[in-house]
Amino acid sequence: MKLWNLSAAVVLTFALGVPLSGAQEITVAAAADLQFAFQDVAARFQKETSKNIKLIFGSSGNFYTQIQNGAPFDVFFSADIDYPKNLEAVGLTEPGTLYRYASGKIVLWVPNESKLDLSRGLKVLLDPTIKKIAVANPEHAPYGRAAVAAMKHDGVYDKAAGKFVLGENISQTATFVASGSADIGVLALSLALAPAMKEKGRYAEIPADEYPPLEQAAVILKLSQHKEIARQFIDFLKTPAILELLRSYGFSVPHGPAGTP
Repeated sequence: MKLWNLSAAVVLTFALGVPLSGAQEITVAAAADLQFAFQDVAARFQKETSKNIKLIFGSSGNFYTQIQNGAPFDVFFSADIDYPKNLEAVGLTEPGTLYRYASGKIVLWVPNESKLDLSRGLKVLLDPTIKKIAVANPEHAPYGRAAVAAMKHDGVYDKAAGKFVLGENISQTATFVASGSADIGVLALSLALAPAMKEKGRYAEIPADEYPPLEQAAVILKLSQHKEIARQFIDFLKTPAILELLRSYGFSVPHGPAGTP
């Protein structure tokens, strides 16, 4: 029997008065940058369809490994399009379901009481008052890789790397800096714009040309026993109201049926 390590993931199940049942529920593995946005999306979907959504948030790389080992997810929302493309290439996805749902952005974030000047951009990471910098683990978190790429672009990586506090995913990274365990963090814009984070700190966007595009994609998995509900959920994301919701969280979203942000 395989045991799935979800210790660094956030699991949320939405029921809205409908009994949990296998026939009416799908399990969605979602990149951690979607944590706040997808709570809203799932609640709206369930209100309209009476179908349950179990949301599990974590790092895209960890989900990718778990899916290769047969993890029982129905849909995978990755923060890096390469993960679902690779799964598609080896036949682990339902043909024709790959959907580029958004592109993400990274920001510098500090608590409200911080004296750091974010207008300096990534150069602020060299400030001698900074002891710890929260970054998502680049080994399996796309937002961590973007953060490292941006630091290398600006020539601050070598001096800043010794101060890194690595989060298992971008949500845990946000928790580190919001709780005071780090002085500053490189976070997803979608988390910085969430009400829970917006009230606690301030942010500055890192120019998009300083790191590779964070193209994000979803795919229905071959092992899913509820592919019709999974299709309904992905189609729901393409509706104008949900696209606007994702924009409000700072995502660039598709303009047309091709799924190109």
